[in-house]
Amino acid sequence: MELEAIKKVFFIGIGGIGMSALARYLVKRGCLVSGYDKTQTNLTLALESEGIMVTYDDEVSAIPEPFKIPAEDLLVVYTPAIPNQSSILNYFKNGDFNLKKRSEVLGIISKGQFCIAVAGTHGKTTTSSIIAHLLTHSGYGCTAFLGGIASNYNSNFILGDNQVVVVEADEYDRSFLTLHPSISVITSMDADHLDIYGDADQLNETFQLFAKQLKADGTLFVKAGLPIHNCVYYGVQSDAQHHAKNIRVLDGNFVFDYEDKQTEIKDLSLLLPGKHNIENAVAAIAVALKLGISTEKIKDAVATFKGVKRRFEYQVRTAEHIYIDDYAHHPEELKACFDAVRQLYPDKTLTVIFQPHLYTRTRDFAAGFAEVLSTVDELLLLDIYPARELPLEGIDSNFLLEKLTLKNAAVYSKKAALEDIKHKRPALLLTVGAGDIDTMVQPLKELLGHA
Repeated sequence: MELEAIKKVFFIGIGGIGMSALARYLVKRGCLVSGYDKTQTNLTLALESEGIMVTYDDEVSAIPEPFKIPAEDLLVVYTPAIPNQSSILNYFKNGDFNLKKRSEVLGIISKGQFCIAVAGTHGKTTTSSIIAHLLTHSGYGCTAFLGGIASNYNSNFILGDNQVVVVEADEYDRSFLTLHPSISVITSMDADHLDIYGDADQLNETFQLFAKQLKADGTLFVKAGLPIHNCVYYGVQSDAQHHAKNIRVLDGNFVFDYEDKQTEIKDLSLLLPGKHNIENAVAAIAVALKLGISTEKIKDAVATFKGVKRRFEYQVRTAEHIYIDDYAHHPEELKACFDAVRQLYPDKTLTVIFQPHLYTRTRDFAAGFAEVLSTVDELLLLDIYPARELPLEGIDSNFLLEKLTLKNAAVYSKKAALEDIKHKRPALLLTVGAGDIDTMVQPLKELLGHA
């Protein structure tokens, strides 16, 4: 199906971060757009305010009439996160509809354009957002489909007027193999999504396939240390072709110098903390330089990047309390997040509220979770957020708690956790997780005082 042929689009799971970006793009193209999602959220409300019809009833009768009859100009987009028993999904599956996954639609959109694709088990949302900001802020321009809400634009979608597309290439369900990028970035390849891949070797093999999707004259940037060859390495190691050096903290910001064989940029200031975010910024800088953007514009854009919602996002920042919210949900992400907090606030007691995400991930990485969670000072462990999964016997938050060496840890309900924070009022609080832990952010801000 060609992009020009699409006039009407129905999204099954329209409230997803990736799906909603596509919906916004197609509305801008003049398409009639509607969709279904299970629950009303701030994102679905924003879509409705932008003129998109959203239903929350999984009933065929809830599908608007223009989308009920198969047509050549009608596209139905779904996400693998939708349960197989969904009535709306099965109506479209059993009919003669053009039915495609979100990743396939990204492939259709990016076809024939200069595509910059960012992949990785973590780091891809921040890296793709920095790239999109560098291109937009510098005046180079791009259209971007992001996996988070970029704070500079308060959106997961940026519309440009050139033929450059920045996409977050998702490894879940091997989705990113629909893309054929002109520039690719691989930020990380830690084992994850083992419910899909079975083992780390299968995940590794799929990333190798993604690396080969690059167009013949394209450039592949890979974080130093990853087992990908025939590429350009970036990182904080001096032997990477593109690297950061002289990393330090000044006035609460991370400052570093960028260097490659041709270019040096001194005293780059990054609002995002941690070595991992400096690595993400180095990848973005390497992409921007490849596109011919000047070092002056790059330095200014890096300094003005405000981050991504729920990626080390300050919620309270007063003399009495620091409260940060982060999306981390894998042991490596938690480690990077905790390290950044410790670098910024080495003398403060770190209290963490963590919501495990998925039964399979909790089971598969229990040892890793236990090791990194045991490094905090106090842990409030919430129940596992199931997302698309059914419970697994013997796998719950108490299963994880028993593996911790940290004594100051317990399992809490959300309500009990709020009561505990109200009573203790910690000086340094961190909420982490990819489920619905974000519903606690506003109550916690009110308990600790607004930033």
